[in-house]
Amino acid sequence: MNIFNGNLSGKGRLTLALLSALLLSCGWMTVSGFTLLIALIPLLAISSSYGNSWAEAGKMTLWATLTFILWHVACTWWVWNAAAIGTIAASIVGSWWCLLPFMLFHIVSKRMPKGVAYILLITAWIACEYIYIKAPAMSFPWLTLGNGFAFDTWAVQWYEYTGVLGGSLWVLLTNIVLFEALRSKRWVAAVATVALPLALSLVLYAVNSPKKERYTSRTPVKVAAIQPNVDCYTKFLVSSQSLQSDLMAQLQQVPADMDFILMPETSLAATVNERFIGATRIVQGMNSHLKLSGSKAMIVAGTESLMAYGKYRTSSTNRRSEGGTYYDVFNSSIGISSNPAELPVHNKCKLVIGVETLPAWFRAGGIFEVDLGGTAGQLGIGKSAKPFTHNGMQIAPAICYEGLYGDFMGEFVRNGAQIFSVVSNDGWWGDTPGYKYLFAYCRLRAIEHRRDVARSANTGISGFINSRGDALQTLGWDKKGILTDELRLNDKQTFYTRHGDYIGRLSLYIALLCLLYTVAVLSKRRFYLD
Repeated sequence: MNIFNGNLSGKGRLTLALLSALLLSCGWMTVSGFTLLIALIPLLAISSSYGNSWAEAGKMTLWATLTFILWHVACTWWVWNAAAIGTIAASIVGSWWCLLPFMLFHIVSKRMPKGVAYILLITAWIACEYIYIKAPAMSFPWLTLGNGFAFDTWAVQWYEYTGVLGGSLWVLLTNIVLFEALRSKRWVAAVATVALPLALSLVLYAVNSPKKERYTSRTPVKVAAIQPNVDCYTKFLVSSQSLQSDLMAQLQQVPADMDFILMPETSLAATVNERFIGATRIVQGMNSHLKLSGSKAMIVAGTESLMAYGKYRTSSTNRRSEGGTYYDVFNSSIGISSNPAELPVHNKCKLVIGVETLPAWFRAGGIFEVDLGGTAGQLGIGKSAKPFTHNGMQIAPAICYEGLYGDFMGEFVRNGAQIFSVVSNDGWWGDTPGYKYLFAYCRLRAIEHRRDVARSANTGISGFINSRGDALQTLGWDKKGILTDELRLNDKQTFYTRHGDYIGRLSLYIALLCLLYTVAVLSKRRFYLD
């Protein structure tokens, strides 16, 4: 079958659509993302085989929809283990954000010069990814194309300049250049498009060697990560005293010379009133342990926290008590040290759809809410990403889902964070790719901001990552234990840290200009034809 002869059968188009879905999916099968560099070529071939009629555009829509739905189902099926609606919603919404730019490209490519159509494909696709990243209460950027290289971190060291949207740009541009090379047999540009970013990445990988790292401080920071290995689905059925006793037993095994000790998301098994954190029994117990053991560490632990506001509602996330006062419940991380006055709190800013947040129009009646234990429904939303300061060191106390967002993690760094910590609770989906990619995405965050990362999960994967994205010590699925390592501080900011998702913003503007230009040209043609 010659896919470039413009005369494909229905069976041929089906084969190409399935092939494109498979090549897209490989980037999220814990193998490699390099198949992404050719994944859209079959779909581009289907598009080129159709004419410019609206009927044929409808047929192209069906093939593209099939491709993107299969891709999303293949890569998010594991969400079903926690909530079936999660896989369905992620597949439908995520596919839409891919279908829209591709069909804009297809329609424009039949009516405008090839260059305009390709620029629109690249910029509209990245613009849609950017909108999906920024969308409040509906953001699930799991399949951002640049995320597909989470297991190929050696190849994308230049993310420190571009973030993952730079990876999306590379994928889209490479597919287009290779597609045209296959048609014209001209390979110089195609080879350069693949090879030059890889060569740059290898140089940056060498420059950021642990022996040559661009750090302002080479003083090692000693960090411990605790993994309790508590079953997520029974955790909230067990008494909080039992969970806290087990956690304290693990804490007592941590060496006393640590600078930071990480405990997973919601590990304290208690609701902490943010105005009286020091009065919470588990917090008092940990504070006493640090004093008695002579430890100078700060414990960064996940908990549920509450903030009361009185009789006046302050936001749409507020809940109302039986007494008529309003309050918010947050998924939080808190800092606990031997100094009882040092009790910083970070409220989670990026909430999980369905479990922790829903758009306002979905909240009525709680039909779409998923209860995974603890407090279900709309949680309060944190306002900022501020690091915890301890003994002159600043650590980012990120929580689980926040690790998906490069620009958000950059806010911690812009506020002074010298090292990343991520506390998480990944067991909802079982032993599936879900928890593996939550860890792998932290490797991309390490590269983007050149920060070492320490991660504590309830069960797999806890561990450490250096600033070039190499996974160091890890503790895998269904294991209980404590890891310790020495990480390094960094005070410098990368280009991406300073400028964030600028590729997404530029793509949004350029895509709009392409659309306006297309409308203007086609309107002018119609005017003269009339």
